[in-house]
Amino acid sequence: MADKEGFLKYKRQLPGSRSPEERKKDYQEIYKPLDPKVLNHQAARCMDCGVPFCHNGCPLGNVIPDFNDAVYQNEWERAYQILRGTNNFPEFTGRICPAPCEASCVLGINKDPVAIELIEKSIAEKAYELNLVKPNIPTERTGKKVAVIGSGPSGLAAADQINQAGHEVTVFEKDKEVGGLLRYGIPDFKLEKWVIDRRVDVMNAEGVIFSKDTEVGFNIKAENILHNFDAVVLTTGAQHPRDLKINNRDAKGVHFAMEFLGRQNQVNSGELESNPIHAKGKHVIVIGGGDTGSDCIGTSNRHGAASITQLELLPKPPQARNTLNPWPEWPMTLRTSSSHDEGADRVWSVLTKEFTKDENGTVTGLTVVDIEWKEENGRMQFFEIEGTERTLPCDLAFLAIGYLGPKSGLLEAFDVELLENGLPKSKNYHSSVPKVFLAGDMRRGQSLVVWAIAEGRECAVEVDKFLQGESSLARRDQSFYSYEETHD
Repeated sequence: MADKEGFLKYKRQLPGSRSPEERKKDYQEIYKPLDPKVLNHQAARCMDCGVPFCHNGCPLGNVIPDFNDAVYQNEWERAYQILRGTNNFPEFTGRICPAPCEASCVLGINKDPVAIELIEKSIAEKAYELNLVKPNIPTERTGKKVAVIGSGPSGLAAADQINQAGHEVTVFEKDKEVGGLLRYGIPDFKLEKWVIDRRVDVMNAEGVIFSKDTEVGFNIKAENILHNFDAVVLTTGAQHPRDLKINNRDAKGVHFAMEFLGRQNQVNSGELESNPIHAKGKHVIVIGGGDTGSDCIGTSNRHGAASITQLELLPKPPQARNTLNPWPEWPMTLRTSSSHDEGADRVWSVLTKEFTKDENGTVTGLTVVDIEWKEENGRMQFFEIEGTERTLPCDLAFLAIGYLGPKSGLLEAFDVELLENGLPKSKNYHSSVPKVFLAGDMRRGQSLVVWAIAEGRECAVEVDKFLQGESSLARRDQSFYSYEETHD
């Protein structure tokens, strides 16, 4: 145990951030370095619980009390080995995970939880600093070849694990660079892209082959992949965005969020000269109250938007848990991001009615109405509040209301059978096609990066078993993956 009285002596403390006015001028990470002494105290807050609920909260099953103790003891190599044993990319999750482990932390019952995400990021960065992150090249090769289609977090995790099992892995990526959502979806101020490049360099050195600018099913045929590889893993995510079916949705200036965010990341990396969707001087409306909507706010602020309004259909969450949302459930409480701190108006319980546009077809406003949520016929329903309809000024609108499932084309190219909800039919990560496997958001629907990594790891086990008859790759407790039953 790190410090048996640590949770009593020290309060939760996170790194400070650059001021909103300063950080809105660039796309660099917003957080300042943390004093090592403070980090030591944060690790000391871990109580080494008899039943560590944080394990259950983490989709990867990270052995959190153990690496907390190692950090407290300044045993960085041990801390990294513990963390690396369950998480291929702690430098990613330590920056962008919403930390379900912290929501399940026992200390969180009546105090602020242990700063697990911060400790995880610190372990990863210290490991690179101390040159502990070295290529682990497999000593033996099986002669089997595996294609991984998609280089997002799930595809990278699957490729990393399958390569360590001794199989030759080629990752096919349709874009110019590797990373998928990590590179073309998440803003640089949350995840700078050198973090991805650093890890990809290690995987390259370990023998993973990356084929970029290659869209399987389009500029390379699926049958060629099936012919040339012993197994195929599809991990291209849930890229089919949910649309908003209201009048004048076709107005110029109304975009899906990822059109905006992805292009800005391309500008930052030098792939594009400028973002064709620009918020400077415009009244921006973001529809959707989640993380993607928040990312649109942060990016619009950096463009110099005249105003930003974020709309959410659901009611405003409470500041703290209520009796219907007890620990260790995920807390349905108000979450304020760094982008919100940089400036935006947030409006809850509001329904979008229609866009307005000028004679050129350009959006000029969004008509909305306040709603009230009530329980009727055993379920919650909303009702418009009379007299609250109004039109908000709008020069640019972003739809950040989630994803319906995989983009059409790839699954059909491989003749993978689909369920009624548009997701592929799967069992134990196997698709309906014998040598084709599925992982990540493509298989389970829109989810978290940490879940995508977990899916990639579990899928790798099934691929290894398929090729070898058995697998020595580490895997998560099977009972935790009861979700699998819903895909039968």
